[in-house]
Amino acid sequence: MPPNGYAWWYVDGVDPTSGRAISIIAFIGSVFSPWYKWSGRREPQNNVCINVATYGPGGRFTMTDRGRSALRQSEHSFTVGPSSLVWDPIEQTLTINVNEISSPPIISRVRGKITLRPKSITNVELPLTPSGTHIWRPFAPTADINVDLEAKGWQWSGHGYFDANFGTRALEQDFNYWTWGRYPISTGTQCFYDLELRNGETAMHAIDFNLAGEATEISTAPPIKRFRNSLWAVRRETRCDDNASPKQVQNLLDAPFYNRSVVETHLNGEKSTGVFEALDLHRFRNQIITAMLAVRVPRRPGWTFND
Repeated sequence: MPPNGYAWWYVDGVDPTSGRAISIIAFIGSVFSPWYKWSGRREPQNNVCINVATYGPGGRFTMTDRGRSALRQSEHSFTVGPSSLVWDPIEQTLTINVNEISSPPIISRVRGKITLRPKSITNVELPLTPSGTHIWRPFAPTADINVDLEAKGWQWSGHGYFDANFGTRALEQDFNYWTWGRYPISTGTQCFYDLELRNGETAMHAIDFNLAGEATEISTAPPIKRFRNSLWAVRRETRCDDNASPKQVQNLLDAPFYNRSVVETHLNGEKSTGVFEALDLHRFRNQIITAMLAVRVPRRPGWTFND
């Protein structure tokens, strides 16, 4: 992987009945790590992380930046220190074993297993920039997820999602702002990327994934509609039918430059509740915000595997 490069594998899940949700992001070249930024992004493998965030009663946030000695990879597994992602090609199942320590203000252990079972696997790989410096790979837009953590109330099942992003340049080098959303519908899942590039141009990707994993570009996507800004006043907007308005159902992750939330929208007359994110790279370039991130993203460069 070149300097400034990155790869991340992203999983999320929502339990509509309990108000709980989870996200897991496995990074090489951790794009939101101040330590990777301060290093000059020379060696992505020296800034690796498995970020686990749980949302709802007793929710925690973990994002420990680790060094090259903590990284192990094989064809079907990805390990960073005490946590791992393992893909079973026979059962077509992703198992995530987590054993992390949450960031301040509540410091505690987050430990357990998450299992994701895709309804199908897509063959989509989509460049997000004309030059192909950033790639989106939605592996399983429609999936079932089972969460089994060692905490009261954190055993639940819901709808899940699995994708990856790869790049050869820092996000803030090529983007000013983006929103992304994945919305389950009766026939599968619809995903939307709306991007403002660094040069001020905009791009939109709207894809309908059926339950067999077949992808169809949505030629006439619903319009972009604003809804209430995040708690940090990050602008939020997503795709929604003309005769409806999107709204936040649950706030998940709120940062000065980033928001993740559960959002209700309407797509072709169907109400859908899915996961949404807004990313403000204007703010992310601010050195004060970079310094603030160091509190939430501790650096632990040393690691020894006991085998």
